Amino acid sequence: MGTIHHKEKWDCNQYLNGKGPPAREETSYGGGMAEAIKKEVGIVGDQPDGEMKWTSLPRSLPSHLHCGTIEIEYSFKNGIQTEKHPKPGKPFTGLRATAYLPDDLEGNELLTLLKRAFDQRLTFTVASGSGGLEAVTWSDIPHCTGFNNLDPHYQKMVKQVLKSKGID
Repeated sequence: MGTIHHKEKWDCNQYLNGKGPPAREETSYGGGMAEAIKKEVGIVGDQPDGEMKWTSLPRSLPSHLHCGTIEIEYSFKNGIQTEKHPKPGKPFTGLRATAYLPDDLEGNELLTLLKRAFDQRLTFTVASGSGGLEAVTWSDIPHCTGFNNLDPHYQKMVKQVLKSKGID
């Protein structure tokens, strides 16, 4: 994916199935299998099955006029909570959410890290919403969800949050 300078919309055809990291064969790392997996893939969260895809748009974010925009689309269907969620066996409401990054070197690096976070089920969770109904909601990883100016420190802040979760 690179910077887009023309009016066509480029679809990068990047899709993730939200099923988490693949199974690993046991390997001797000196710290046991659990430590080897934690070191290799980091923390695994409780995000339900979902999809992440992204597209490069030719228009610029107001704060990044030098490049196009990466539009990230997340989608989760309604489902049943697992033992990791507030009310196992009970239904939850799905979610469709969109986030934006500048389509430049730093934005693409951050996209790679966000993909890893999604693979490790860290981007979303199931939580109680209004009226006591459970729904898929954002975790603590910040996302720019409006097509507006990004805070100048946004990308650095997101990288710090991801690093605290073993993603860097």
